[in-house]
Amino acid sequence: MFIGRQEELLKLENLSRKQTASLVIIKGRRRIGKSRLIEEYSRAKEVLNFIGIPPTKKTTARHQRKNFKWQLEKQTNSKNINFKDWNDLFFALFEQCQNKKIIIVFDEISWIGSRDPNFLGKLKTAWDMFFSKNPNLILILCGSVSSWIEKNILSSTGFVGRISSVLHLKELSLKECAQFWKNPITSPYEIFKILSVTGGIPKYLEEVDPLKSAEHNIASLCYDTAGFLFNEFETLFSDLFSKKNPRYRQILESIIEKKCSTDDIFKSLGVKKSGYFKKYFSDLEAAGFIERDYAWNLATGTQSKLSYFRIKDNYARFYLKYIEPNKSKIEKGTYRVSSTSDIVGWSSLMGLQFENLVLANRKLLIEKLGISFSEILYDNPYIQRKTVRKKGCQIDYMIQTKFNTLYLCEIKFSKNPIGSSIIEEVLAKINALAIPKRMSIKPVLIHVNGITEGLDDRKFFAEIIDFGKLCFE
Repeated sequence: MFIGRQEELLKLENLSRKQTASLVIIKGRRRIGKSRLIEEYSRAKEVLNFIGIPPTKKTTARHQRKNFKWQLEKQTNSKNINFKDWNDLFFALFEQCQNKKIIIVFDEISWIGSRDPNFLGKLKTAWDMFFSKNPNLILILCGSVSSWIEKNILSSTGFVGRISSVLHLKELSLKECAQFWKNPITSPYEIFKILSVTGGIPKYLEEVDPLKSAEHNIASLCYDTAGFLFNEFETLFSDLFSKKNPRYRQILESIIEKKCSTDDIFKSLGVKKSGYFKKYFSDLEAAGFIERDYAWNLATGTQSKLSYFRIKDNYARFYLKYIEPNKSKIEKGTYRVSSTSDIVGWSSLMGLQFENLVLANRKLLIEKLGISFSEILYDNPYIQRKTVRKKGCQIDYMIQTKFNTLYLCEIKFSKNPIGSSIIEEVLAKINALAIPKRMSIKPVLIHVNGITEGLDDRKFFAEIIDFGKLCFE
């Protein structure tokens, strides 16, 4: 079953109607469905697909060329192709497709080319001299290491003006995630518990048994040595960051519990500020592990320099906080999880994970609130730092419109209906906010498991939104 990606499929189909060759970039984290998208798009079309060898310390550029040669010969019934130079391989490939309507795919492009400093230069030359001359050809460069693609292709002067389309695959929307559950009586609360571990990653959702409980799925996927998510993070992280693994992990670990500024992160790591860390943050962001939320000036509605990082990838946070610390015990059989009640701190984790899911699907929320996108000056999680004159406070999500309205959104995940005590919590935040006098505040509550009658009777919130109904019904 193929779920979602309709917008991306449409963009690819539109390229097929062009009268010129197309060079396409598809990027996104591992397991996000890049290869599956290409497979769906290329059904009933002629395709030549090449994938690189996963890199090891001993993998060389020659190994990649030899592997490319083998794949080319097998797919085209060719023989004795010279693989000593990429120029020869690219020309041999072009000879097989110069008069055809065809799709060529270089999957995991960074694996194929990272060990050869001349690979991309020769690919660019081959595109200019050969591939671009076939108006019915589409060349797709696909990869999981988004930072490598950004640096070596998208930001390279060699490819300027040559790329027809860039598709950055992100997690599936919540409405798309819901399609993995064929059982119509599965509650939103149950689905959200699964998504708090998997996020909207298609491959992880494919591993879920929709006929079994969230408790069973989490236990079998994460706390069984044969479970798909037991070792997934180590493989994923090693493929992306190789030798620099420790520093990247340390950054993630420093923001497991809360959003942090760069100063907070340096302090947590016990290191001095360094410009090189900018690359670490950028790589983690490009890989989809973290998100950078900028603060903004309420008086002007413009972005400030102050920003905070949060873990965006739900699985990464769950693994580092709840699987990795217990891994040796799980392997020895002395640590078992049969339900989420066995996981210490589960409730606080769910708050962070649910917040991620809401932020990733904020478009639905904005539409539900009836706000036109053209009205919005800025929207993000909001943090007000404590100073001599101001109290500190954090808003889960806030929208500022050009009509001087602030939508202050409180995001709550609870197994029980939310009571009227939430009003005092939100009032404390409103009273702490330093806002211009001309502004009005509309408090919004976002929940998943119901509210009490007492809360509804108080008529405090401008909107009370059941996010489960919004996404799954």
